[in-house]
Amino acid sequence: MEIVAGLTGLAGLAIGLTAGLAVRASERAQRTGHAAQPGPTLPPGIASVLAVLRSSAVVIDAEDRVVRASPAARAFGMVKGDRLVVDELLAMARLVRRDGEIRETEVQVPARGGGRAEGRWFAVRVAPLGIQRLVLVLAEDLTEMRRTEAIRRDFVANVSHELKTPVGALSLLAETVADAADDPEAVRRFAGRMQIEAVRLNNLVRDLMTLSRVQGEEPLTELRPVALDDVVGEAVDRCRVKAETKEIELVTGERTGLRVRGDEELLVTALRNLIDNAIAYSPERTRVVITARRADAEHAEIAVTDQGIGVSGAELERIFERFYRVDPARSRQTGGTGLGLAIVKHVTTKHGGEVTVWSKEGSGSTFTLRLPLLRGGDPAADPAAQSASAPQERQGAVTDNAREATP
Repeated sequence: MEIVAGLTGLAGLAIGLTAGLAVRASERAQRTGHAAQPGPTLPPGIASVLAVLRSSAVVIDAEDRVVRASPAARAFGMVKGDRLVVDELLAMARLVRRDGEIRETEVQVPARGGGRAEGRWFAVRVAPLGIQRLVLVLAEDLTEMRRTEAIRRDFVANVSHELKTPVGALSLLAETVADAADDPEAVRRFAGRMQIEAVRLNNLVRDLMTLSRVQGEEPLTELRPVALDDVVGEAVDRCRVKAETKEIELVTGERTGLRVRGDEELLVTALRNLIDNAIAYSPERTRVVITARRADAEHAEIAVTDQGIGVSGAELERIFERFYRVDPARSRQTGGTGLGLAIVKHVTTKHGGEVTVWSKEGSGSTFTLRLPLLRGGDPAADPAAQSASAPQERQGAVTDNAREATP
């Protein structure tokens, strides 16, 4: 009996404390004018639908308070606390509540934090829910679509401009050749110019086709083991004539036996573009060093080091953009398309790697392709590759020498 009486006393004490706290909370709410009032609740069916919508969803009541808001709506800064903070959306919700008509629009929500970012664009649809004067605001993020459209417009404009130059030159040269039909020397001279413009046009079309292949979301097909030594050898061979024209020495490191999984032709194209770039922006009678090495247990690297003009820090962030040229005049002289480094970036990304650059104005540049190694492609585990593999210390020395060769 004493135990029962003790438990009864404790229960009474707990009830008393709870009642006291409730009274104090009620008095505090009355003093501040924010007395708790039960808000409207969503029917289970509507709540379930809102939970699976991909759009940002906000439900507000007759007093403009937020009854339900998706995490995306809060993350994008549309809702703070229990309020819809985008004035345009709030005004639309009030109109819809008043006349019951569905409204649609596009709005821009400023970036959170008030930074330099322009914010995000949304396609908004506001509709009444038909119960308790609730209004539903649905917002579909259009930011990525708008960015893609802007990129597409810029790309079309750039391609049109780039194509107009060689096509216009070919048309003018053809007219000149026709007018100079009685002058064999002039015909030969202008025919040579036509060949140069035709090569430039062919290179541009080729690079556009390559870029369209590697910049999409579709994965590369028919990937197979690729020896990096073969990639380096083939890329160097394709650039040798251009290098000899400027008396530039192409130096390669020791064979490594390293392999990656990928598309050999695309990898050769990416490396060839880097070597072509190094040759184009290097003075005569200098060196371009191409080395492959193991970066770590899972990655290999191919570095291209030149003794060229270098790239300023302000331009380093843009050199991988399509049609961006550090030196437009030099690019026109060498017949560059402005797509080479963009192709390098997309090819490397398609292979699960990345491209980095170190550069200093007047001292040259080093572009590095970092690629995941083929599993089982360790030279130490491949007897056939052991004889071709050099110690990593020697490979590191080759890379160090390449950097030391940069004045």
